[in-house]
Amino acid sequence: MTALPQRQELVALVRAAQASGARLKPACEELGISLRTWQRWSDGEQVPADGRPQAKRPVPANKLSAQEQRAVLDTCLQPRFADMPPTQIVPILADEGCYLASESTFYRLLHAHDAQQHRGRQRQRCRKPAPMHVARRPNEIWCWDVTYLPSQVRGLFFYLYAVIDLYSRKIVAWEVHAAENGELAAELIERARWREHLRGKPVILHADNGAPQRSLTLRAKLRELGIEPSYSRPGVSDDNAFIESWFRTLKYMPAWPSVGFTDLDQARAWALKFIDWYNGSHRHRGIGFVTPKQRHNGQSKAILARRRDVYEAARRAHPERWKRDIRRWSEPDHVCLNKREQERRSA
Repeated sequence: MTALPQRQELVALVRAAQASGARLKPACEELGISLRTWQRWSDGEQVPADGRPQAKRPVPANKLSAQEQRAVLDTCLQPRFADMPPTQIVPILADEGCYLASESTFYRLLHAHDAQQHRGRQRQRCRKPAPMHVARRPNEIWCWDVTYLPSQVRGLFFYLYAVIDLYSRKIVAWEVHAAENGELAAELIERARWREHLRGKPVILHADNGAPQRSLTLRAKLRELGIEPSYSRPGVSDDNAFIESWFRTLKYMPAWPSVGFTDLDQARAWALKFIDWYNGSHRHRGIGFVTPKQRHNGQSKAILARRRDVYEAARRAHPERWKRDIRRWSEPDHVCLNKREQERRSA
């Protein structure tokens, strides 16, 4: 959009060039305008201003009314949704039988009111070959790791051990301790196996190359339990991306105690509250915006079917607002750890 003073200056320059014997088209090209633009600007006694800002455009037939837009914003500002992005809000509303607008409309309205913020930088995933595993049902592939939980004493940390199911993203086992070693990890894995009723069933346990993960005690316990160990490449944290991503979710929570935990009991209580929320309430993007517990327990298919019914009803009520099919509420039938390039292209 060219301002009126700039238009007038460009027209004057072209006319001056013509008066000096220059051809019209090369003169326009030299100034970066087309011949048609020059003709439109110079057609008349005065150079016209751009009329687009004052143009009266018809209201789109599918535009939300002011009341409907206000309902979307008020919903996002409810206390239970205050810390959630639209990717979480929209599935929750669908589960409650409510359709207000599409996810993109939620984002657009929040951006327009300066109420949407990004939570950090994304890291580029390593592309080198790595151990690859595919989970097609719960309790086939587990990933685990240990992360630091800061205390309020400088240099003192607590250690959160966590095991995530690759297929469902459910945290199937976790504990917080004052130390990091293979003995505690072995006890955690054994309890997780009994809790999930996996006696005699094959499980692959993927981990990185830390000291607890490679300890002789843990490896002996895995052989005893019939669990197959799998390890990342040395120095490549992205090979165990699912548990690392979960740690990021944990530490970017608004309720994360940035000043540290006062003691071990507080750290355990906070981890319990967060994991209960994550397993039972958090709608996970990677599994169709159902909760890890719903997918782990086989409830996700019925939930997604009900969401499709809600959206079909919304389309029947306002068909003019739907140029394409309804949102594809679905979940992946398998999850791949360290998907290789040929699998990415065929996916």
